[in-house]
Amino acid sequence: MGEPPSVPLRLADVRIRHHGRSADTPDGASFDIARGEVVLLLGPSGCGKSTLALAVNGLVPHAVPARLTGSVVTGGIETTDATVALLSQEVAMVFQDPDAQIVTGTILDEVCFGPENLGLPVDVILTRAQAALLAVGLWDRRGENPDVLSGGQRQRLSIAAALAMESPLLVLDEPTANLDPAGIDDVYAVLRDLVQHGDHSILLIEHNLDASIDLVDRVVVLDRRGRVAIEGRTREVLVDRAVEVAALGVWLPTSTLAALRLRDAGVELAPLPMTGGELTAALDGIRELPDLPRRPPASHAASTTIEVSHLTVNRGRRDLIRDISLTVQTGDFIAVIGTNGAGKTTLIQAIAGVVAPPRGRVTVGGLDPATGDLPALAAHVGFVFQNPEHQFIAHTVVDELTHGLRMRGSNPHDIDAQVTAMLERFGLAELRDEHPFLLSGGQKRRLSVGTALIAGPPVLVLDEPTFGQDRERADELMSLLSRLNRDGTTIVAATHDLQLVAEYATHVAVLRDGELLDTGPTERILADTDLLESAGLRPPPLARAMRNLTAHPEWRSITRLADLPGAPS
Repeated sequence: MGEPPSVPLRLADVRIRHHGRSADTPDGASFDIARGEVVLLLGPSGCGKSTLALAVNGLVPHAVPARLTGSVVTGGIETTDATVALLSQEVAMVFQDPDAQIVTGTILDEVCFGPENLGLPVDVILTRAQAALLAVGLWDRRGENPDVLSGGQRQRLSIAAALAMESPLLVLDEPTANLDPAGIDDVYAVLRDLVQHGDHSILLIEHNLDASIDLVDRVVVLDRRGRVAIEGRTREVLVDRAVEVAALGVWLPTSTLAALRLRDAGVELAPLPMTGGELTAALDGIRELPDLPRRPPASHAASTTIEVSHLTVNRGRRDLIRDISLTVQTGDFIAVIGTNGAGKTTLIQAIAGVVAPPRGRVTVGGLDPATGDLPALAAHVGFVFQNPEHQFIAHTVVDELTHGLRMRGSNPHDIDAQVTAMLERFGLAELRDEHPFLLSGGQKRRLSVGTALIAGPPVLVLDEPTFGQDRERADELMSLLSRLNRDGTTIVAATHDLQLVAEYATHVAVLRDGELLDTGPTERILADTDLLESAGLRPPPLARAMRNLTAHPEWRSITRLADLPGAPS
């Protein structure tokens, strides 16, 4: 007998061990998803969340070499007994990396590809494709090649392709990791409509809880070994058991993190807030709040490290960025922000010498990345790609970290010490002999950052540095970058995470449609709501909650968790 139709997914004691690994991740996971239910799956990086998602549509074990024990039943079908093709009619998948699933030459063809393989009539296929592309804002670009899309736009395309399948179960693995705030809102508006007007069930793996939390019915939290540690309704898990969830190194909503920090300062918010509106209301209900901590004045650098002058980069006949001029001082931590397609990645790649500018000039520490000596540039600038796999060249984690040091002729004893320290720092010691492509998304990101850091370059350029990281690892990484920055390393980071920008960046550059709108100190840029809105952005979650305060106007300028009284959360 198959599973009843009211249970589109049932996992029972699921253990998965990848080929060559010595441990199961996940290690005995069990939970159900009811029809029409949205379940949020949380857990530390490397605990098996993405692996579990791959098992739901049969890619594990049919396509990914791994041993699966226990039971995964999708739409009443035991996945180990069915083909991936058959299971695709029951479950649609959106991968963490959109490039892993884009296969055709036009945007329209990509969305039509799945329904075509189901043998549906042409008019049905086109109707589904149009609705899906309109939902993610790509219908007007349907004739273009997916290669011309930004990373975030390709993620939207992957979501549209999944929506066009109209499968009862939708599995999304970090669906908004590469999206700007407007794109995130668009995706969750589509998902809310699916849930509200249909029988779709959703398994969601997501770090951005501020955007997704109102969609979620139930939360399942895995521990580091991939076992179910906490399970329950959304508020029961993220509010009533917030301290336990935080102890697992898992993301919480920004407002909940703020309340936990305030609790250490004697400000008791009960119940803990889960949304910005709840945080605003709770603080306004308190007569007196403690004094805000004094922020040390920012130190000003004395020299210029990066000079961008009238830079234009194009692809074919299309300008990706136009006539950008920008100065970065030694010791700055500058965040490059903007919507998908604004030119963030192109700008930082030009700064790092990954793409050569056809017009204009870039100098980094006196070197021209477009024409300079590559070994000298590599010693001066460390670059981290948005997709970690784009920079891996070795067959093991340890060789990946060792490669750059060997190329520089470092002493073998020093190499071993540096690599061992880096493996420990990023929690990769037990994976030293693994192939980089077999790591989890979060582990790949840590390795990619480690390869850029290990040689100690004076300039670090990073594209979405915290993509795929659990809260503990993201905090650890950003704290490390912050320490390097305080010690003089100049950091340039493209990111969609404006809360990260508020917490760590000293300066911000705002792009729109390939042009630089403004650049300046973080406090000024994030306080300029009109500027952010003109760029298609909005203030970070904490700033939005604080600006709505009526009883405590002195708190309205807060943008960072670090600006609140209390111990770091």
